[in-house]
Amino acid sequence: MSGTSEGPAPAADLVRPAVTERHIETSPRTSAGLHPGTSVSPGTPPGTSVSSEPPPGTAVSARTASDSTVPARTFPDAASPGAFQAAFGTAPLAMAVVDREGLVVTANESLGELLGSDADALTGRIASDLVDLASDTRTWHAYREVLRGRQARLRCTRRLKHPDGHSLWVQVTVAPLPAQERAVLISVADISARRELQARLRHLQMHDAVTRLPNRTLFFERLTAALEAEAYEEGGTGRIGLCYLDLDGFKAVNDTLGHRIGDRLLAAVAERLTRCADEAGYARAATPLVARLGGDEFALLVEDSTGTEQLADLAESVLRSLQAPFDLSGQRLSVSASIGVVERRAAGTSATGLMQAADTTLYWAKADGKGRWTLFDPERNAHRMTRQALSSTLRAAVERGEFTLEYQPLVGMEDGGVRGVEALVRWNHPQFGMLTPNRFIGLAEEDGSIVQLGRWVLATACRQARRWQLDHPDAVPIFVSVNVAVRQVWDSDLVADVAEILSETGLPPYLLQLELTESAVMGSAGRPLQALQALSDMGVRIAIDDFGTGYSNLAYLSRLPVSVLKLDGAFVRGFQYENRDGTDTHPNPADEVIVEALIQLAHRLGLTVTAECVETASQASRLRGIGCDTGQGWLYSRPVAADRISALLESAATCGQV
Repeated sequence: MSGTSEGPAPAADLVRPAVTERHIETSPRTSAGLHPGTSVSPGTPPGTSVSSEPPPGTAVSARTASDSTVPARTFPDAASPGAFQAAFGTAPLAMAVVDREGLVVTANESLGELLGSDADALTGRIASDLVDLASDTRTWHAYREVLRGRQARLRCTRRLKHPDGHSLWVQVTVAPLPAQERAVLISVADISARRELQARLRHLQMHDAVTRLPNRTLFFERLTAALEAEAYEEGGTGRIGLCYLDLDGFKAVNDTLGHRIGDRLLAAVAERLTRCADEAGYARAATPLVARLGGDEFALLVEDSTGTEQLADLAESVLRSLQAPFDLSGQRLSVSASIGVVERRAAGTSATGLMQAADTTLYWAKADGKGRWTLFDPERNAHRMTRQALSSTLRAAVERGEFTLEYQPLVGMEDGGVRGVEALVRWNHPQFGMLTPNRFIGLAEEDGSIVQLGRWVLATACRQARRWQLDHPDAVPIFVSVNVAVRQVWDSDLVADVAEILSETGLPPYLLQLELTESAVMGSAGRPLQALQALSDMGVRIAIDDFGTGYSNLAYLSRLPVSVLKLDGAFVRGFQYENRDGTDTHPNPADEVIVEALIQLAHRLGLTVTAECVETASQASRLRGIGCDTGQGWLYSRPVAADRISALLESAATCGQV
């Protein structure tokens, strides 16, 4: 009979020799029923020699063998050698006595039945072959140590093949007999029923009750094993792929039809995913593992993938399979799924890293419109990681003073004099360097830190404007324009903040201009409109930024407390450019007509107009010709530090320019 090894015996099963301080004195008729020195022959039952140490668990008397008070032990007739031989032969535990050479001396009937052989036929056989002790080096070495008397005991588990074809699991224990016997006792216990129960319990533990698919625990166990070096160094492609999917709108099914229908839908989806995996695994080395990770999330793990094309084909087949409606208890349901696809080399990849990439890609698929698959993009992920890093440190960055302001002049179109400056915030990030507002303002609005940041910008800009006024008393005072996010109006008392800052800095209200985007101002009602009106009544200038690209509700414009319109740079960029050779490109006639109409409308309403993104002299000339009041752009100046504005004011005062 031969078998296959389950693997090296656990370290806990290799029992080391027990050490005792003394031997126990026994009578000439020992507990084994034989005189000392009697050896075991094939016809002699095991365990019939004098033990050199007490059996495990036997209490040892503190008295020594020389104590005259210790009486000689005697045994009843039932303990005769014949009785022990009969007990060995009829014992329900399968046993065999093996000599130091590893050959079976004698075996009992239970061992013969267990191995499907006659007990006598086992005599002389190699014991290690009978119970598969030589299949792994560690167990074989431990077994040889027991035979040599250097180790007290060996216990291991083996899977054996019965002659009738079925397999059985056994626990093999090898323990030495007394030294003078020069033999060991091998006992074999059938643990097949216990192993089967363990397997059933493990299956229940590792599989989802609703879909009967492998669950998250088993999935990660397989994924971790696939990413171990041994799994891909011995062959295969050395790559791994994952399709991570989520059902779109599954919560609505549970909420409207109940969890019973929801569970049936999950089971039906699982069947289709399994069919897709089977088709994908046809004629390949392995079939993708389908698992339910929880809720309506599933995963298809592809070991030894051949590249992104294989994963893309699998994702496409999954989407196609889910397009057909599901008929569940009279309910006809249609669902779709979003799938994140990741494919990469297994070397250097961790289970955590792979799942993070898959989860991120699944989010992209949802954000891109659902009902689709999206492939992981390292560059897009790097941008997302940067956004996350910025978002997580925004609030603390304000407190650490990592933000600074630059100022871009607002110039009168007629005389070129500086009328004001726009304060533009910059983030001097310790890791990413100097960041412009488009990199972090959106994040600040999302997490609410724009309120704290906006208050700092407002206070810093007003303080600087007041400093310019005091340092250059001969120059015409310039106003400072500060951008305000809608969330600042809703989530804080903007009117109170402005009043407090103006009071603290001493800046006159007319030297402060607040810019709000057109989409934020148009259609405003309630608190935002009240705040704008209160600020206007205070004397603060209100400007609409990026005018012409949002709602453009001109009828509503007349009822807003607005004093300035800032034309979006898109109109100005299409207005007129200079080529590198000094010649002009043709302007866009539509842009010129629109800009001229907007300027005339603003003037009729008593508003001034500022053109953004003025970059060439031709643009400035055309804007001046149709009546634009002020301009802002690189033609005049890029955003600069506060001291550059001071120098500009000093120069203007010297020249008498207003």
